Amino acid sequence: MRIGLQLYTLRDETAKDMKGTLRKVAAMGYEGVEFAGYGDVPAEEMRDLLKELNLEAFGSHVSLDNLQGKMEEEIAYLTTIGASYVVCPWIPADKVAEGESFWRSLIEQFVGFGKRLKEAGLEFAYHNHDFEFKTKIDGEFVFDAMYTKVPADLLKVEMDMGWVQYSKQDTLAYIAKYAGRLPLIHLKDFRQGDGTGPIDTVELGRGDLPLNDIIAAANKANVEWLIVEQDTCANPPLESVQTSMEWLKANGHKA
Repeated sequence: MRIGLQLYTLRDETAKDMKGTLRKVAAMGYEGVEFAGYGDVPAEEMRDLLKELNLEAFGSHVSLDNLQGKMEEEIAYLTTIGASYVVCPWIPADKVAEGESFWRSLIEQFVGFGKRLKEAGLEFAYHNHDFEFKTKIDGEFVFDAMYTKVPADLLKVEMDMGWVQYSKQDTLAYIAKYAGRLPLIHLKDFRQGDGTGPIDTVELGRGDLPLNDIIAAANKANVEWLIVEQDTCANPPLESVQTSMEWLKANGHKA
């Protein structure tokens, strides 16, 4: 498995200096990046910079609005930079509040998104939070229903392990369940405390997740990319992603 970084963690830094931030990420030892916006860098320039830095642009988080309204622009950019995965990262709260009818409609849209992206040589995936484990469709959590109802060649799994555990689901069982359809895993460590206060996303190894067990299960499930992501950082974000990389190295997950 290779080690990537979701650039949303460094959103303030990339907004100021995308190219300089990518140089710092590469110097830390990350092998690839997952975009969350492109910092107004033209696709050809981004492709050339990534090649120079030996960073793989394995994927991008693309908003539902862009999937619905700017699909062709996203395809053009991502095929230019050599990406493989297009990931729907988030559903707005007002849409989630609509409940089952919204999810049924969205799942139908996912089939169309997956077909168009497959035609373009890209793969479509979905990244979960916790709300997909709060609503059921036909007796399944929305998380599972979307994968039951959309063919496997049109929708892959990007499983955020922090949110799976936060939702009181068995992280290892979920990895095993989606083996073969799970190319991407977000390693996100949570410190949940007693469950009564706010949760903290923390650097790898500083939270409550059984990360070594998760990584072993991911390896068994043929996951391609372990992706570091920290939603909020108490420390400077560049320092946080460096700390997480150091944990991965110290625990034998990075040469």
